[in-house]
Amino acid sequence: MLFRVLAIVIALSVSACSSWVYRIDIPQGNYLEQKDIDKLQIGMTKEQVKFVLGSPVVEDAFNTDIWHYVYRFKSGRNSDFNAEKQFSITFEDNKVVNAEGDFEIPESYYEPMVN
Repeated sequence: MLFRVLAIVIALSVSACSSWVYRIDIPQGNYLEQKDIDKLQIGMTKEQVKFVLGSPVVEDAFNTDIWHYVYRFKSGRNSDFNAEKQFSITFEDNKVVNAEGDFEIPESYYEPMVN
């Protein structure tokens, strides 16, 4: 009888300490900043975009001319703090024709690349 009571007390006290367990933050995908997006311009090649932003996390399997940059962050300490950013670039004839997502497109983006 004493063993059962002791086991229940230990189980309850250990479960009460679960908030003390360290949980890591989980970042996934391409972390982009506005300063990276500011370097994009219409007419850039895929290689130039890859140099500026890195390789995309998701390439459309049915259309290789659309690149998706996705970033997700899940906080281990605060379950209410989760972040997600998305950015997509569309190419036509190996040149950037459209960019859209959770970042502001700069005015310099609309100036075509001079080769």
